[in-house]
Amino acid sequence: MKYQVQENCLTVFLPQEVDHHNVEEIRKESDHLIARNHIRYVIFDFADTNFMDSSGIGVIMGRYRKICLLGGQVCAVHTSERMKKILTMSGVTKIMQIYEEEK
Repeated sequence: MKYQVQENCLTVFLPQEVDHHNVEEIRKESDHLIARNHIRYVIFDFADTNFMDSSGIGVIMGRYRKICLLGGQVCAVHTSERMKKILTMSGVTKIMQIYEEEK
């Protein structure tokens, strides 16, 4: 996983598969960076992601709750049609904006 901090914004570049094998690392590192850098905005970048299970949804929801308490926002970028479907079916799109690339 790769993380990028710019001012008060954290971008989490998600791996090919977001599942129970790697969500704990994503959770720990994200929470650490959020606390250390006074993060108010989290961007989940799905460019390389082609699979996500319920534990992946859980890690996104957890970061959403944490950031909302801080008065910030969470969004997703570079979502494939498959990832959009998973995010929509799980209800995540009701609370989190998905931004499209400008073409």
